[in-house]
Amino acid sequence: MPSAELATRIRLALVDAADPTLAPAQQSYMKSAMPFYGVRVPIVRRVVSTHAKGVADPVLLRDAALLLWRRATHREERYAATALIALRPLRARLDMLPVHEEMIRTGAWWDHVDEIAHRLTETLDSHPREMTPLLREWSRDEDMWIRRASIIAQLGRRDATDRDLLTAVIDANAADREFFIRKAIGWALREVARTDPEWVRAFVEARDLSPLSRREALKHL
Repeated sequence: MPSAELATRIRLALVDAADPTLAPAQQSYMKSAMPFYGVRVPIVRRVVSTHAKGVADPVLLRDAALLLWRRATHREERYAATALIALRPLRARLDMLPVHEEMIRTGAWWDHVDEIAHRLTETLDSHPREMTPLLREWSRDEDMWIRRASIIAQLGRRDATDRDLLTAVIDANAADREFFIRKAIGWALREVARTDPEWVRAFVEARDLSPLSRREALKHL
């Protein structure tokens, strides 16, 4: 099946699944300039899973995802694109990093960025030598969303968290006044606190973090 055919099938399935009564509230909640069809995210993922079932060619899946992303007229098409890149053939691949970066930079909102951050986590787990310097570099990028991605790229790693890397990406952004950066810092630290609360307490005590970051980091301690 060509990638364009897969993308078209998914797009048409989203149109069929649309509930226009949901769309205005979804668009308002996301503060999205792009309209919604009115399809909830679990249904978007189900559509992708159904139509991509049995497709193992990573190039086909990648190209279909990029077609959906770049030609999207409704936000669910971009959700479908991120669901495609979450499929097993595309997980933890270094050659997917340009795709992740494009989606972060052009998506430029928390729903897209936070979903793609999961793909960064998987890639970091499999390729720490390549990913560690990249995330350090991203933490100093001019693009706020790239920096947010670098901060939350270790969510869920628990004992595997690279504390030196986490320290570097947070220290590079601790003075930033942007809400989404401050929230990301607190979120990343709160996750580590689940397995190493004393490290987080000491980290927070030693730094002049924003009240939001501090509050989020210590939320469950």
